Amino acid sequence: MVTNLNTLVTLNKEILSEFEQILGYRFTDLRLLQKALIHSSYAFEQAQIGKNNETLEFLGDAVLDLVIGYILIRRYPEMREGDLTKLRAALVNETHLAAMARDIDLGRFLCLGKGEDASHGRDKSSIISCAYEAVIGAVFEDGGYETVSAFIERFFLPAIEGKKESLLIADAKSRLQEELQEAFNEAPSYHLDSEEGPSHMKMFSVSVVFQGEVLGSGTARSKKEAEQRAATDALARRRAANQNEAI
Repeated sequence: MVTNLNTLVTLNKEILSEFEQILGYRFTDLRLLQKALIHSSYAFEQAQIGKNNETLEFLGDAVLDLVIGYILIRRYPEMREGDLTKLRAALVNETHLAAMARDIDLGRFLCLGKGEDASHGRDKSSIISCAYEAVIGAVFEDGGYETVSAFIERFFLPAIEGKKESLLIADAKSRLQEELQEAFNEAPSYHLDSEEGPSHMKMFSVSVVFQGEVLGSGTARSKKEAEQRAATDALARRRAANQNEAI
């Protein structure tokens, strides 16, 4: 029976040290890291500990929103507030955080109750994503804002550009329509230019047309995605044209 957090740290010192190496951060107070890895199911079974990672998760969630928001503003100063919000949400949602937790094998280091462990809790997205936030909260508590900011940037920067491109493509049609309706009070139309290939591997080519002019084109395996890519092309061309006019 584990009697307190200090005892647990002593018992787990070797595995906590291994996790520190994966994280690339050495804790001044190793109890913070240990607490970040204690799920409520384990704390319930080991009543003497009386601590789980939920408070650190709450803190980590707030820190993550702040740091990611600031990173995005610095990298994309021209991006609209709505797009910044969507990009941040894509980076800090449960699915993405769980994927990042799996990348560092976080589940292996968790303290889980017997029932939760038996039901594959170490790979449950809801559990490991929250634990990831708790680890961020622990780094903040241990090292302060500058330390956790560098920590988050190191892990999240590789994903930011890919998430940005995915979001821009997924939202391109609505953004193009908003721009044209605001400027001309008229929406564009989409024309299917070609449909090639066997039924299970069709490729669709689509053009987006406005007032008789082709604004952009796109090709993809579905008509819907081809339309999004055509809108993305149109937006890029409009941006380039606006920049040339400014020059």
